[in-house]
Amino acid sequence: MHLSEKVQLGSKAIASLLPQGFTPEIGIILGTGLGGVSQAVSSPTQIPYAEIPEYPLSTVASHTGRFIFGSLGGRNVVVQEGRCHLYEGYSPEEVTRGVRIMAALGAKTLIVTNAAGSLDPLIPAGSIMTITDHINFTGQSPLAGLPEIPGLDRFPDMSAPYDQRLLELAHKKALELGMRLEKGVYLGLLGPQLETRAETRMFRAWGADAVGMSSVMEVIAARHLKMKVLGLSTLSNQNLPDGMAEVTLEEIIETSKKTAANLEKLLLALLPEL
Repeated sequence: MHLSEKVQLGSKAIASLLPQGFTPEIGIILGTGLGGVSQAVSSPTQIPYAEIPEYPLSTVASHTGRFIFGSLGGRNVVVQEGRCHLYEGYSPEEVTRGVRIMAALGAKTLIVTNAAGSLDPLIPAGSIMTITDHINFTGQSPLAGLPEIPGLDRFPDMSAPYDQRLLELAHKKALELGMRLEKGVYLGLLGPQLETRAETRMFRAWGADAVGMSSVMEVIAARHLKMKVLGLSTLSNQNLPDGMAEVTLEEIIETSKKTAANLEKLLLALLPEL
């Protein structure tokens, strides 16, 4: 089955389950430990991935695996609670199918969130960082092998994948909330192993401020679809090559959960003006 057919099949199945006339304006992808944001969605319609034809299922315990449609901050949203990752053995096409379905249902803006490790000694764990740019170190692309698609660029420009107006708006709202908001470059890895000291030192020398195992595939797909993108990382641990300590997934999830309340406040302030 061709990619577009799988997207069409999934989007039609979802549309048949939504309230009549509902069209999502904004898609939000929730990262590790950030599922609490979905509880703020009012009048929710919840659709588990298992009920969507040809849709990949997340194998990560901390990722619920469902779409939630409803209202958040006065806007019609679709929240993807739980994502699929390359390290689970999924292809870039499978990892980004959710983004393509969001776009097929009408979403024009994507807010992608993730849990990441800070590479900057001045940005501590527990911070929220807007992503100003990214480095794709996965060795893969969701666009590789795609045929020419009418209306879309086969070679989309990636000089500014994250929308400048949305970045400025996020920092403006954080200032109004009295919330410190960092900014920096996100580096995406294949995973699932965490970084060595030497890798961490190299990534920092490349100009990366945070490192994680998601998001870059989704952002590339979104920009291919001409969606505006805002990226937000919750920094769950700090990777300093000369003082690295062991970190567990449980610790990452716990720190992300503590940061989620601030992320929810920021999203609720942002959404009305997107």
